[in-house]
Amino acid sequence: MTEGRLDRFPMRAKAMLVAIGLAMLAGCATRPSPDVLNPVHQPVHLPAHLNASLHSEEAAPSRVNVLAATNRSLDTARGGFGSAWADNLTYEQYAFSVPPGRKDTAITYPNSRPDPERQFAVIRRKQLAKDAFVEEALRSTQSDGTVGIFVHGYNYSYQEALFRTAQIAADANIPGSPILFSWPSAAAVAGYVADRDAALSSRSDLDSLVTSLSTSGKVKRIILFGHSMGGFLVMETVRQLKLQHRDDVIGKLAVILAAPDIDVDVFRSQLKDIGRMPIPISLLVSKDDRALVASSFIAGERARVGRLDIDDPVIREAALKERLRVIDITSIQASDGLGHDRYASLAKFGAQLASFESGRRSTAGDVGAYVFDAAGAAVASPFRLAGRVVGSQ
Repeated sequence: MTEGRLDRFPMRAKAMLVAIGLAMLAGCATRPSPDVLNPVHQPVHLPAHLNASLHSEEAAPSRVNVLAATNRSLDTARGGFGSAWADNLTYEQYAFSVPPGRKDTAITYPNSRPDPERQFAVIRRKQLAKDAFVEEALRSTQSDGTVGIFVHGYNYSYQEALFRTAQIAADANIPGSPILFSWPSAAAVAGYVADRDAALSSRSDLDSLVTSLSTSGKVKRIILFGHSMGGFLVMETVRQLKLQHRDDVIGKLAVILAAPDIDVDVFRSQLKDIGRMPIPISLLVSKDDRALVASSFIAGERARVGRLDIDDPVIREAALKERLRVIDITSIQASDGLGHDRYASLAKFGAQLASFESGRRSTAGDVGAYVFDAAGAAVASPFRLAGRVVGSQ
């Protein structure tokens, strides 16, 4: 990098971050305040035409439950959680009313007079002790012994991450209660470096959550789903578990990284420390993810894992060598203008992904490069899609 370019870097990086922030917040006048965490007292306001049609299952709002664990500091004045780091985890349980007939992944937050036909709303909130939280998580474990943990990415507030978890749970029709792990993101466009530090500081807390759940014989598999910088936190946590020789925990993990904001060489180093996992790591990638273009630029134009090109023979070979599932999800619709939030749209294909992400032990056919065909809602074979090779054995 030339000296002149170094001089321009901070200004260009800041401008790019601002552009990302504006795109992420497009369509939203303001970001949701902690007030949206306050439970709406039932019955909520119902428009006359909806009230008359509540006998129709299609028209009625649905309900989803979410468990949340966070190492953010409590904002006692507003009843939410801020961006400061807390010494201990706080555990909560939520019930949401989810509007019917949604066409995309956009979340409309409740106002002072919530409309269940259009808006998501908290209808119950309860703080739990750790033992009660684990007990509740075990009670809602899926019939096959699966529990899911979602780890959000950069520039997320607690309430944004929580409502996103509810949206994913509703669209994927997830039985039981998915778990949100919310680390202390600054929830600010210019907070990229601060968020990176906060993610690193959260490894032991995520480790503690995963370990607490894995000790139960009822839990057969823990889906650890990390988006963007949350994927970096997930990988660092798995690495920490490996260095602690917790193979009993790692053996239950199914790691899925959506648009992972991880330097390629850092990822290679993480894989070296972790070694072969019983269930191969899955990467959901897209070549046109512009948020990761900006992340790469901020990091000195170093490549990010979330933009791997599965058409590159080197990538296909590496996927097989490292025993990874690299799944191109470019065909999935994004709503953020950046191609970075496709994971949220992917939720409606949860059944297809779940069948692919089976809990069986890995075989040669489990790894390689794949394409997710949104039109057919199916994961392509590792051999060919539309006559072209996307993986090999």
